[in-house]
Amino acid sequence: MSRPLAPWRRIGAERLQDCRVFDVERVRFEPPHGGPPEAFFRIEAPHWVNVVPLDANDEVLCVRQYRFGVEDFTLEVPGGMCDPGESPETAARRELLEETGCSSAELELLGWVHPNPALQSNRCYSFLARDPRQVGAPAGDPHEEIELVRVPLADVDRRIAAGEITHALVVTAFQLLATYRAKR
Repeated sequence: MSRPLAPWRRIGAERLQDCRVFDVERVRFEPPHGGPPEAFFRIEAPHWVNVVPLDANDEVLCVRQYRFGVEDFTLEVPGGMCDPGESPETAARRELLEETGCSSAELELLGWVHPNPALQSNRCYSFLARDPRQVGAPAGDPHEEIELVRVPLADVDRRIAAGEITHALVVTAFQLLATYRAKR
């Protein structure tokens, strides 16, 4: 017979590295059913947001940008990190404006996920921005060059299957949108 699940008890943490957009920590935990404490490494990161800007024609305003981790371009929805003290909704509105130059009167939370709970402490919130309207020019940060791409929502599944949309959290945002729309 197996033991009941129980949480490990955190007994201490040490910040090892500040990497501008996240910190690396060594965290020590005591096993729930006895045994010596063990150290694990964790990425302490701010929450993230994704925004699915969906217009009246069921087209999603996507962004194509260069990603240094994969050293290639990816097709994504607008998104980014929550700034210190910023709510996910405020961050979503800011990221939509910065990356596309658009705003939306209707912003609705689709849900959230843990990007990688084995290593990371943060959440990624996904929002639906209905009928985005152009209010200015995109003004991304200095490390971003963004191309705006309109993608029919009906074409998203094919693009995911074809490997054209590969960012896991963007795929998740589209799944959350599909679940939301199925309930309506």
